[in-house]
Amino acid sequence: MTTIKDVAAVAGVSFTTVSHVVNNSRPVSADARAKVEHAIRQLHYVPSAVARSLKARTTATIGLVVPNSTNPYFAELARGIEDGCARNGYCVFFCNSDDDPAKQRNYLRVLQEKRIDGLIVASAGDDAVLAQALADAREPLVVVDRNIEGVSADLVQIDHEKGAYLATRHLLEFGHVRIGCITGPVQTAVSAMRVHGFIRAMAERGIEIPADAIVESDFSGTGGHRAAAQLFDTVRPSAIFAGNDMMGIGALRAAAERNISVPRDCSIIGFDDIELGRFTFPSLSTVGQSVRALGDTAAQTLIDRIAEASSNSTTRAPARRRVVSPRLIVRESTATWAGEERRDLAA
Repeated sequence: MTTIKDVAAVAGVSFTTVSHVVNNSRPVSADARAKVEHAIRQLHYVPSAVARSLKARTTATIGLVVPNSTNPYFAELARGIEDGCARNGYCVFFCNSDDDPAKQRNYLRVLQEKRIDGLIVASAGDDAVLAQALADAREPLVVVDRNIEGVSADLVQIDHEKGAYLATRHLLEFGHVRIGCITGPVQTAVSAMRVHGFIRAMAERGIEIPADAIVESDFSGTGGHRAAAQLFDTVRPSAIFAGNDMMGIGALRAAAERNISVPRDCSIIGFDDIELGRFTFPSLSTVGQSVRALGDTAAQTLIDRIAEASSNSTTRAPARRRVVSPRLIVRESTATWAGEERRDLAA
């Protein structure tokens, strides 16, 4: 492996001169700079990031841990974070925990060993050991999407309860009464808030929700398909609020398999506004905000916090909570309920 001393020997200068050229730390004559740059190209020299980070006490890298990289929501979130970091000169170490708290804890340890400048975490659920590890972390931290109990960190998330309320109210305003709800794991805060928004909208209209009208599954297309199939075979709703867009896409499939026309026989609305929802047939109505913009906000929040940490200030600003307000996006999968024109779904 080529070293800085090899470059110095070929360029005929001292290795400190090479260091000044590489790090742009001191003025170097045009002649010496040209010799060093030529030697670097000739030897294909790559400066050691580790050595530079030890000297500068920064690595210009941040760690990102998400619970499920196959979910388009987290893929779009990661892209937004990457864009925000790149714009500010930071690279991202991307880690997928597969909704496994143990794997998430291991990634946290590895990232800290890499001397990252900061960390963004989308939690894989409740885990006391992880919460303690994050609480003890010295690196600036931003939590996205799901709050982590016991951790005082900057939080960037969408207003889950309000979004579910808007989605359900949209269905109610279209004349639907028998509305089913398919949700992710109810023990997660995200699911709980979205179910609460659904219940609040129904309660405002004085509509009693049957116990079997809320079906728990997981935040995936498969989970949505399974939960919607259960609703279609029991409750036979005229509309479904899906806990996220992937579940909504799964519900579209379950409806098609039963010859249930969406939105004529059943309206379906999701949550998150992932790009894929625009290209289903029919296109999926949803609530949300730009997921990439949410990721960009998380990145900027972390970079601001890193700047504060490096300013040698003895006081740390209190944790920030940035809650993004969702908006209703009406597409083809929701429509006015025709009432008596509804055909027998059991036929």
